[in-house]
Amino acid sequence: MLIYNGDFILESKLHLPIANRAFQFNDGFFETAIVADGKLRFWKDHVARMQAAAQVLKLELPQTIVSGELEEMLLQLAKQNNAANYGRLKLKLWRSGGGLYTPETNQADWLATIVPTTPTTTTPLHIGICETINTNYSSFSFFKGPNALLYVMAGIEKKEQGFDDMLLLNRQRIVSELTSSNIFWLKNGVLFTPAIDTGCVQGIVRQNILRWCRDAGIKTKEAYYDVTNLLKADTIFAGNVTGIRSIATINSESVSIDEVLVQQLRRALFS
Repeated sequence: MLIYNGDFILESKLHLPIANRAFQFNDGFFETAIVADGKLRFWKDHVARMQAAAQVLKLELPQTIVSGELEEMLLQLAKQNNAANYGRLKLKLWRSGGGLYTPETNQADWLATIVPTTPTTTTPLHIGICETINTNYSSFSFFKGPNALLYVMAGIEKKEQGFDDMLLLNRQRIVSELTSSNIFWLKNGVLFTPAIDTGCVQGIVRQNILRWCRDAGIKTKEAYYDVTNLLKADTIFAGNVTGIRSIATINSESVSIDEVLVQQLRRALFS
């Protein structure tokens, strides 16, 4: 089952017109979230990011999303798809109607899918440095969708190189993010993460990690680091809505691992 514009339908019954603007122009965005133990993790933060993305794209969000009805509908969908215990939600929103580059309307269509999955492993990551593409800061880069091809190409390089993930740099060779996670590092008791204008996604877990650290009295800084300085960190880890994982090597070079903060964050945000 899935939800299309508020209606529960079988996946086999979904028919989208060839004029669909998501297909024709990538005119929209998507949100990925986790259902765990019958709840949508970090849901308020997801809604806030959707509202910010819609404002940038000049999309009018459906009343179902704005009013808060959506959360209940999604949990119903999770139950129907046997994903209430642990599942992955993908919510896609795109501009309705046809037209060429100039749209006919700013109203949005939407589609929600939820599938059962298993929690991500906590084993440390072995990552490479992506050389084929760079992140690019824009008014669209903080949310998911408009720059999706960038991460697809990074994923291809990851597969070719045999790494668990790839470290993405911007055009100035400044550390930005991983293909599907934000990156963090601890140095002299300060938690660092790349600044948003390096072109990274404003991740939901990124927001919650920074919030938790500030509440816990841990100094945080959004920074501009090159790889040489990143390698000198006391510990490096990655985080997204599926969890938090330490990083063990970068381009096969070992880096320091200290699981203390990582385990604290896992307990605080994912337990």
